[in-house]
Amino acid sequence: MRLLPRSLTGRLSLVMVAGVLATQLVANLIWTGQLRQQAQREASEAARHLGASAASATRFFASLPANYRPLLIAQLREMGGTRFFVNVNRQPLALQGIADSALTRTVQQTVVATLQAGLSKPASVSARFVWPEQLVVNEAGMRLAELPDEWVQHTLIVRPRPAPILVIQTQLASEEWLYLAALMPDPYFLDNADPLSLDRLALQLATLLSVLLLSIGVVRWLTRPFETISSAAEAFGEGVTPEPLPEAGSREFVQTARAFNAMQARIQRYIDDRERLFASISHDLRTPITRLKLRTELLDDETTRAEFHEDLDELDVMVKGALQSVKDSDIHENRTALRLDQLVERLAQDAKLAGKEVRWAGPALTVRAKPLALKRALSNLLENALHYGERAEILLSEHAGQVELSLRDHGPGVPEEAFDSLFQPYVRLEHGRLQRQEGMGLGLGIARHIIHAHGGELQLANHPDGGLLVTVRLPQASA
Repeated sequence: MRLLPRSLTGRLSLVMVAGVLATQLVANLIWTGQLRQQAQREASEAARHLGASAASATRFFASLPANYRPLLIAQLREMGGTRFFVNVNRQPLALQGIADSALTRTVQQTVVATLQAGLSKPASVSARFVWPEQLVVNEAGMRLAELPDEWVQHTLIVRPRPAPILVIQTQLASEEWLYLAALMPDPYFLDNADPLSLDRLALQLATLLSVLLLSIGVVRWLTRPFETISSAAEAFGEGVTPEPLPEAGSREFVQTARAFNAMQARIQRYIDDRERLFASISHDLRTPITRLKLRTELLDDETTRAEFHEDLDELDVMVKGALQSVKDSDIHENRTALRLDQLVERLAQDAKLAGKEVRWAGPALTVRAKPLALKRALSNLLENALHYGERAEILLSEHAGQVELSLRDHGPGVPEEAFDSLFQPYVRLEHGRLQRQEGMGLGLGIARHIIHAHGGELQLANHPDGGLLVTVRLPQASA
């Protein structure tokens, strides 16, 4: 499974490529087997006809007086009229045959068997295929190419594409061998024995490539809508309200686009209504709280008045925190290319002007972000580090297409079991409350919300040398 492509386009393309290759392989195996069987049948039938003709010619020459044979052979060479090139030698000639194959063996054996069966008495017979340029025609070693063209033009093919020649040698008498050279009825019958020739392979390869290219194009066309939906969902998850998906294309995509657009609209309405309701309630609560504080001043009992003031102050802090959370988390601005190193440098300079110790290092790195929102998140993290850890160190780096910001303080650190609860509203650890009474415990939650809206992540860990280590990872902006 690890070898499979991760994208849907890659997997569908791989399946189609494997299917086309398997189909081609099976079809070629079946077609090759059938073609070879057909070639064997046709070659055997042609060999029987050729063997019968050779038997008839052999009987004819055997019936002639020996001194008549040269005269008749000379007439045949000049006038034609036979399918064989004929000669008479005192002994069989040694021939350099072509490469042996199942088809040539079948033809040679069939010719010999048919010829012997057609003779009136047993005789020594041999049959062999020879290429024209290597064919020897007499005992003197003369080759076919040295003969006059008119001797062979009616019987053999020499140019432009030579065909293999079947040479049959039959013993007529002592020191008298009949030499017959002929072409098969299909001179290029050996081509049928090789179904996977270069030209056929090239044609199949061209067909395969065409089918594969069309298949990959169709798969790409079918899966492109999924990329559109994925991009829209990712943008919506990062707080960007994209344009509604176009409801055009295949029926399935139109249905999916309509469902996605409706879902997006419902979620956006829910978020807007929740924020307005939350902000309105938090804002409206401040008036009755102020009114209750004034009325508590009229109480005669000092203890009761102090308790009322304490409860109302706590309620006021919670309302202010709620308003701040909505305000800081809902900064409406467009994303732009932002130099993260320059932003960190400005935050460090502001902290130094306030008398804090901040050191930072890192290369020039760019992210696509909402400048004010990201500044608010990093400011909260740096403010926490300086309040609870005395001094801070910031390191910027790049890893696998992501920008990493490491922020370390030199405070007491955080118990491992308390990491998850730190992001919850109004949660503060004991040492934090002792060092800073006015805090509300919202900074980490707001920072993580903003980082997640930018497609990043925020992690907490204790540094091995002491203090808390905050790691922020953000997608790096493309060039």
